[in-house]
Amino acid sequence: MNDELFEINSERIVRAGISRRLFLRTTLAGGASLLAGRAATIFAAASASDNTSFTIGGDLAVNRLGFGAMRLTGEGIWGWPPDRENARKVLRRAVDLGANLIDTADAYGPETDELLIAEALYPYPKGLVIATKGGNTRPGPGQWVPDGRPEYLKQCVDKSLKRLKLDRIDLYQLHRVDPKVPMEDSLGALKEAQSAGKIRHIGLSEVFREQVARARKTVPIVTVQNRYNITDRKWENTLRYCEKEQIGFMPWAPVGGTRGMTNTALEKAAKDHGVTIYQLGLAWLLHRSPVMLPIPGTSSLAHLEENMATAKVKLSADEWKAIDALAGA
Repeated sequence: MNDELFEINSERIVRAGISRRLFLRTTLAGGASLLAGRAATIFAAASASDNTSFTIGGDLAVNRLGFGAMRLTGEGIWGWPPDRENARKVLRRAVDLGANLIDTADAYGPETDELLIAEALYPYPKGLVIATKGGNTRPGPGQWVPDGRPEYLKQCVDKSLKRLKLDRIDLYQLHRVDPKVPMEDSLGALKEAQSAGKIRHIGLSEVFREQVARARKTVPIVTVQNRYNITDRKWENTLRYCEKEQIGFMPWAPVGGTRGMTNTALEKAAKDHGVTIYQLGLAWLLHRSPVMLPIPGTSSLAHLEENMATAKVKLSADEWKAIDALAGA
């Protein structure tokens, strides 16, 4: 149930030389200073014709490699982080490095994650898309209980708007389908908020392709956020549906979540290409589908730099085919 992402162990960073096909970490030291303070320029560069970008809902152009803010909260995704200023620095750096899609939820903290985003980034740079979610309650640390009642979701939207200091949320996602509430009722509440100008676009999380098709009879769905990574492809059918319908697919746990990515063959392949297995996993996601919008999360500035460098990974079709085979595809 948890959307927890696995933090990369810095001691496992591969320091091997960069292969002729890759351009990764050598650009960070020299290029990082050029990125700082240039978020508006980076955001403007996103276009529908550029494979590094995707247009959500037909009008929100984002760089496909985004940032998941969940790990900026306290242990168990509960409370404030031990170093609040560091969390703000990570958010600002993510934007500096080109992440103009930031994913959060009212359940992260709860509430503290949205507050941190506003503290760090408000007033928001033009083109920044903040995607939040509602419909998952937090009785305690590590606990997640769906609540899709229309009256509850309506107040969730209003409270997120206030915490994020927004007049309208660009992307609001139903965090979980509540088995006790008809999906149409939950989505009906979000549709009302959309009609009132509080929400721009609506997405879903952890759903089967049949549920997405059903939801679209009530309201347009522009994104789906399901667990998915190179070693866990349970939701492959949902991804294929999203590809067909041009719905953005936001994989959570893109590098394995709390389970990590323990695959000896992939570890060796990553080392051979001069990257970490986590960079390889993120690069694979970007390669896997043009609708894929990975949102890796971390509370470490070093890991953030490493994650964002993934956008530079370029492998040939044959190399990706070999890596698919190693992953058991």
